[in-house]
Amino acid sequence: MIDKIVASVADALADVKDGSTVLIGGFGTSGIPSELIDGLIAQGAKDLTVVNNNAGNGDTGLAALLKAGRVRKIICSFPRQADSHVFDALYRSGKLELELVPQGNLAERIRAAGAGIGAFFCPTAYGTELAKGKETREINGRHYVLEYPIHGDVALIKAEAGDRWGNLTYRKAARNFGPVMATAARQTIATVHELRELGELDPEAIVTPGIHVSKIVRIERIATQAGGFKQAA
Repeated sequence: MIDKIVASVADALADVKDGSTVLIGGFGTSGIPSELIDGLIAQGAKDLTVVNNNAGNGDTGLAALLKAGRVRKIICSFPRQADSHVFDALYRSGKLELELVPQGNLAERIRAAGAGIGAFFCPTAYGTELAKGKETREINGRHYVLEYPIHGDVALIKAEAGDRWGNLTYRKAARNFGPVMATAARQTIATVHELRELGELDPEAIVTPGIHVSKIVRIERIATQAGGFKQAA
């Protein structure tokens, strides 16, 4: 019997190893798997390469993981914002490596990993510092940059509902990078707010099929205000 439900966040993260590339879903504070990030801090894996759209907000979530000194390199498209002081301090002091990737390129490089694509040409970043050292080519009169897939050892994503086979649905904007990251990692761990019986999820509404998911763990629903600040549900 296939049953991917685990009892706790700690159980879900037990196999994450030092030096792993960790894909973390979320766009700003929307869809950030905060419980899994906190669990990863407690688990102790270090020397990580983290892939996320951002580089953390305030002192919680991804910023807390950076502050704990567990991350060697971050690959993202939007590292700096008003409250990215943890990233700023680490990067300016040379304690954190940054690979800056345009947002569309980031999504497509992750999607390419899941689709088995070896590399692809993209026009974004041609003629800029981000294309320095990369192969370029003119195709039909337009200039392109060769980009390579981003594969993950682990993907941490936040979903809305799931069943014991690992089928997932998402809630609105919280969907963002979750579906492509789930396909691009050797192991995908997802949190859900609701556990459904097999067959209860409409097959036409399932966004991430269970074949891409290794473990799911149920978490409580916590209401948030603007900026991701938590309050009692």
